Amino acid sequence: MISTMTSVLSDESATLEFGAKLAAAMPAFAGGALKVALRGDLGAGKTTLTRGLLGRLGVRGSVRSPTFSLLEAYELDQLAVIHIDLYRLRDAADVRGLGLADYDRPGYLWMVEWPERAERVLGQFDLEISLRGVGTAREIEIVAATEVGRHWLQAL
Repeated sequence: MISTMTSVLSDESATLEFGAKLAAAMPAFAGGALKVALRGDLGAGKTTLTRGLLGRLGVRGSVRSPTFSLLEAYELDQLAVIHIDLYRLRDAADVRGLGLADYDRPGYLWMVEWPERAERVLGQFDLEISLRGVGTAREIEIVAATEVGRHWLQAL
């Protein structure tokens, strides 16, 4: 079973499409929340990928990076998506104030931008996605860090 995947996304539209594919391949919940780490510099496409995923899951309207609010929750019929942006986090301990323990159960998907700011508090991620801008394209690398993540990556 594969545990790493790399690709080049030609533009913003391809990044949105990849987010939609990620949503379509999402495995059933088992034991806890599904967690995705989104790594990359500012403007690398983390929010764009999340916007594509949320659109495929049925979210309509504006999806912005929660840079200032730190967390945006999207309640859907069978699932809740928690979009977290830790860029402005000053200390890893500050993440405890977000009440993430309430979302760490089956039926929740975490999309976490800038996870390196609080990794030891957030627990294990199923997928680690790194994006790097190259002109208008983006290089993407996905690493499956759990068995659930490997199944998810295989389905892509």
